[in-house]
This record gives sequence, C-alpha cells and structure tokens, in this order.
Amino acid sequence: MKRPGIWIALIAVLLLANVAWFFWQGGPLFERSASETNDAADIAPAQTAPGSAASGVTSPPAPAGVTAAPPAVQQTAAPVVATTASEGLLLPVQGIAITDIQDTFGDARGGERQHEALDIMAPTGTPVLAVADGTIEKLFTSDRGGLTIYQFEPSGQFSYYYAHLQAYAPGLREGATVKRGDVLGTVGSTGNADPAAPHLHFAIFRLTPEKQWWTGTPVNPYPLLRAADGAATSVQP
Repeated sequence: MKRPGIWIALIAVLLLANVAWFFWQGGPLFERSASETNDAADIAPAQTAPGSAASGVTSPPAPAGVTAAPPAVQQTAAPVVATTASEGLLLPVQGIAITDIQDTFGDARGGERQHEALDIMAPTGTPVLAVADGTIEKLFTSDRGGLTIYQFEPSGQFSYYYAHLQAYAPGLREGATVKRGDVLGTVGSTGNADPAAPHLHFAIFRLTPEKQWWTGTPVNPYPLLRAADGAATSVQP
C-alpha cells in the first residue's frame, strides 16, 4: 500500500527539480548533454579543407623532391657584332667618283709582286678623307709608300692604308680619333710614285690577332667603295 505513495513522491521531486533547473539554466535538465555538444561545435575554430588556403595565409612549401617550375625568362636579342669592314666606306679622295676609279687590285707590279691596293688618280694637293670612323694607328714614311697613314677601324679588325701623301693634315697625330670624312692629308707622289701621276694608294688589310699595323691580309677595297657609292654588291672582305 505504501509503494504507490513512494513513486508519487519521487515523481513529484523530479518534476520540481526539473522546473527549478529550467528557470536556473534556461533549459530542461535531461537535454543538457545535447546542448553542451552544440556549444562545443560553436566554439571550435573552423577547419580548412585540405588543399585550400585561407585568405592571407601562405601556402606551405612543396614537398621534398618536388621542384617548382622556374619563372619565365624574357628573351633578349643578342647584340650584333660587326665581322666585316664597315659598310658605307667613303671614297677617300675629295671630288672623285667611283666611275673615276679603276680596279687595280691584283695587277702585276714588277716581277712576281701584285698590287694589293687601289691607285686613285687626283691632282697634287687634293684632300684625302677618312673612309670611316677610326683611330690613327701609325704615321710612317717608307721608301715605297712615301708619307703614309695607317688607320684602324673601331672593331680593330681592319686597317685602312693611305700612301704617297704630299702632306698630313695639320694636327694629325698617332692615337687621334677621326670621323668618316675628316681630312687626313693631301694627294701627292712621295715614295716611289711617279711625280707626273700623283695619286692616292689606298689599301685595306684584315689585321692579325696581334693587330700589328705593318702586317695583315690584303682586302680589295673596290667592291666596298662601289657598295658605298650605291652599286649593288654582296662582296665582303
């Protein structure tokens, strides 16, 4: 007879306890475990999915053994290096046209000797001009060439030779820099030239690696002077 009363009393105590807990914690006592699970989910930081990076976060380095692709390199055209005598050589005697010149390169000059230059006929005293930019390497007087000039072009591969001069231009000296068209001297007949036929003996030499002014491989100037005068040619020294 006492059992029903005991159960009723226990149920009443549990109901009162649940009501009190509801007002105190804002929820029923028997749902607390689920509430705690949800709170924990709200507090925990968000996880980043594998393979993605959060904003402002640097990606981790590549794994060992994996090489990243190198950055693209901008290609630059290689500079062009002159390997032949300067194009556009100026005719070295003032007032003379290419039609006034004969190609005497290779002509026989007594015995087995060949003419390794051009003879450009002009009156004595006619200005002799630098055929291109360059440097006066040597001023020299010889038995054959008389008063001569050796001019090196800027790359140091070729020498321009002017001979039988009457005189040097005032102030001309070894080591001086000259420009195309500068007056170097005047036409004459010094050396072994015939006084009755004054002319400029003009030659071009391909220099040796030692760059010695007195030696080199002869180059025919005529095709280069023709090219400078506008005639079509593909001949190079």
